[in-house]
Amino acid sequence: MKTIRAFVAVELAAEVKQELGRVAGVLAGRVPERSVRWVKPELMHLTLRFLGETAVSKLDALTQTIDRAAQKQPALTLYLQGTGCFPHANRPRVIWAGLAGQVAELAAFKRELDAGLVPVGWAVEERPFKPHLTLGRVNDASQLRGVSWEVDMRKVMVEVTAVHLIESQLTRQGPIYTTRHTTHFS
Repeated sequence: MKTIRAFVAVELAAEVKQELGRVAGVLAGRVPERSVRWVKPELMHLTLRFLGETAVSKLDALTQTIDRAAQKQPALTLYLQGTGCFPHANRPRVIWAGLAGQVAELAAFKRELDAGLVPVGWAVEERPFKPHLTLGRVNDASQLRGVSWEVDMRKVMVEVTAVHLIESQLTRQGPIYTTRHTTHFS
């Protein structure tokens, strides 16, 4: 059975990626080299659902599910707000930039999407949805004790007008993302 590694996400405008890259650069200057794998700005996106290994035979049903969820969803306006880490400052694993604005509406869309994915073969995610943009993944948390993750960030607007099914191929040079399907909001 042929599979692809896939996720559902919102693409970010160049201005958003530029600000996220600047913020990641500020944070990178606060930590030892190689303690964090920083995400290249051109690869940054807002993940709504990581699907993992997905049978190619399920792609049609998957895109129809995404289309149904998006067809009644109006465009949303978010904006960058704050930085931090998951799960907590004493043992960070992910460094992130936060989002504000129509976050409740985005969460409602995600619930609709998740509910539609159940009949196609995906269980509803257990952990609560916390919309964020990953700036980096921690390699060695022991080197990061006492680091302040707060950075002044411009309040750049994040317009959410479409959702994408994206294939992710992992390589030694980093992931290669290919958009397999796009659905625009109503």
